[in-house]
Amino acid sequence: MIAESFAATGQLLGTVLAVQANFYRVQLDREQGEKRKMEERNLPHPPVLLCTRRTRLKKIGQLVMVGDCVVVEEPDWAGRRGAIAEVLPRQSELDRPAIANVNQILLVFAVADPPLEPYQLSRFLVKAESTSLDVLLCLNKSDLISQHEQQLLSDRLGGWGYQLLFISLKNGINIHQAANYLSNKITVIAGPSGVGKSSLINGLIPNANLRVGEVSGKLARGRHTTRHVELFELPSGGLLADTPGFNQPDMDCNPEELVHYFPEARERLAVASCRFSDCLHRDEPECAVRGDWERYEHYLEFLDAAIARQTQLHQQADPESTLKLKTKAKGQSQYEPKLETKKYRRVSRKTQLQDLQQLYQDEE
Repeated sequence: MIAESFAATGQLLGTVLAVQANFYRVQLDREQGEKRKMEERNLPHPPVLLCTRRTRLKKIGQLVMVGDCVVVEEPDWAGRRGAIAEVLPRQSELDRPAIANVNQILLVFAVADPPLEPYQLSRFLVKAESTSLDVLLCLNKSDLISQHEQQLLSDRLGGWGYQLLFISLKNGINIHQAANYLSNKITVIAGPSGVGKSSLINGLIPNANLRVGEVSGKLARGRHTTRHVELFELPSGGLLADTPGFNQPDMDCNPEELVHYFPEARERLAVASCRFSDCLHRDEPECAVRGDWERYEHYLEFLDAAIARQTQLHQQADPESTLKLKTKAKGQSQYEPKLETKKYRRVSRKTQLQDLQQLYQDEE
């Protein structure tokens, strides 16, 4: 109904698939395109237009993000171009990667080559939990480990509060099952480099043709292949966003909120509460969270990082602060005194003349 009302005014609804420079690739909604007319114009169905943003949107500071539902007007079917006139309200918004209206996050890791690192996986999970979106965990290269090892991983990560889907892109194991989880939703795929994200997208969407990298033999890490965020349409419906790979997502959450990003900690808080309402779950008495659960050490490390970041923001906001936060090796941070810098500027001729006049007056 919404699409039809816009169509009656000559405007069309679409979804932004990619943003590059000042241009936007917009896929029009399926409901609007009359397939026969699209075929007569030799356009794909649904059609994709290369759009610009109206100056009015720029003046009011309205950004256009990948995943945005937008109103397109004055389509030029011959040139496959249009103009974005309006951005509809967003249901959700991520900052890194910058994408709107996401329903869920698909985390992809490898069980081997590169090896699975629990600390790194935990960091990605916490970052995903902080978005308040549903989180799916997919482990690739399952053909490299035995069924017994798979069961041990399932039990271990089940204790973290997550169910796993083991896949093998090389042997085509459980690819269709992964596609079922993504149907009719906008999904962001994330994970470290080299685990098979681009290969998974190529397996789910054959015409995506993403460039695939190899794992570095020296560092046992994947090489970065994706350069920008882009949405790809799934054959079964829905959109999948590929994002640039990275190895350590930022820990930019508030220290007080961090505990809620651990499912096992949430389970403990659902049964009992801490003595203090501002408990950070470190050494406070009668804490309901502190205990022998596996990721408690991860929580403490992430908490230190979150506190350090918060302190840094406060220091930056205080111009009179004499300390600065400096990051050392292995991500460790410590505060050091700021160096006092002197500004050397050439004295203007006017100032020199005034000084000379004052000197003559003093001598008189």
